[in-house]
Amino acid sequence: MNFCSQCGAPLAFRVPPDDHLPRYVCDACGAVHYLNPKLVVGCVPEFEGRILLCRRAIEPRRGFWTIPAGFMENGETLQQGAAREAREEALVEVQIGSLLSIVHVLQAHQVHVFFRATLATPHYGAGHETLEAELVHPEDIPWPELAFPSTEYSLRRYLEDRAAGREPHHFASLERRLTQSP
Repeated sequence: MNFCSQCGAPLAFRVPPDDHLPRYVCDACGAVHYLNPKLVVGCVPEFEGRILLCRRAIEPRRGFWTIPAGFMENGETLQQGAAREAREEALVEVQIGSLLSIVHVLQAHQVHVFFRATLATPHYGAGHETLEAELVHPEDIPWPELAFPSTEYSLRRYLEDRAAGREPHHFASLERRLTQSP
């Protein structure tokens, strides 16, 4: 950030009074501009034992596979955002189920929240951010071609939980490598 969004004056990066972290501060009007993590929401859509994956048509990781997910919008719940992303990326309507995972992607300043989901029908397509979509059996998941560690983490937890017949939620943090939180 270079300029204050309230008055247009140049910003300084320093610790404001009564704070403990450096922030962008406007010395002209006193506004403090906070940079907070962005929320990414998504789901693992399933139909009759198969999981819907999307091959990314955009960067980062264009050409790699992921589950439908993206940045949450203002004015929507986590669940609404996950369902919207499935509509936009795979042209499907999903029934959002239980919370699957929360993955803190520290270096990207993001928090990824994934839900379990079901598809009412096996009909899907490729939205404008998707090269292709596919319903795959678990044994056919292209693990080396997954776009993001948070996707791999969540898919592995999903499959483990499904095999065990349970629906807990999972927490993990990504720094340089994936670490699970208790």
